[in-house]
Amino acid sequence: MDHTLRTYTSFAGHRRIAAGPLLGNQLAVRRALESAVDGPVLVFDDATGRVVDVDTRGSEADIAAPLAPPEPVSDAPCTEAASVEPTEPRGRGRPRLGVVAREVTLLPRHWEWLAAQPGGASVALRKLVEEARRTGSAKSRQRQAQERAYHFMSAMAGDLPGFEEATRALFANDGLRMSKFTAAWPTDVREYALRLAFKDDEVTL
Repeated sequence: MDHTLRTYTSFAGHRRIAAGPLLGNQLAVRRALESAVDGPVLVFDDATGRVVDVDTRGSEADIAAPLAPPEPVSDAPCTEAASVEPTEPRGRGRPRLGVVAREVTLLPRHWEWLAAQPGGASVALRKLVEEARRTGSAKSRQRQAQERAYHFMSAMAGDLPGFEEATRALFANDGLRMSKFTAAWPTDVREYALRLAFKDDEVTL
């Protein structure tokens, strides 16, 4: 897992103390632990909503060392630019689009419907596949958002009022109801839970 490409959010009790790259969260966690704050000090992965373990031992340099990106490896300098010649002469007309011909088995009524569509069977099938991909991707993103919000809520808000109702609203994809049932939660916990669940949607915080 590349920590340099991920973001995290840390809490001391119900108060958010850091957000962003892992290093900043680790340092904030160490300061919180040194000050003996009330409540658990936890770091959450923004992509999954799960608690992650962090090492806060040693100096700031010791903490930062494992997170430093590797030094780029460069080959010997090249004296002249390499030229790549096409293996085949390029013909006139439209460029190839990577179309692959394969056998498709359908019932007669399916072929009849496809043949009646504008552009014929091939165009209709491509449109159907693209639409299915878009719909599937949207559902997948929604499911991932619900799961990451639930992981966080279970860790931080299981004993807060309205937790069960807020969870039902979460899995019903009802941002307004979830906002209503989390209204009495500590502000930082509430806002982070809603952001994990509906960060791509309009939700009243």
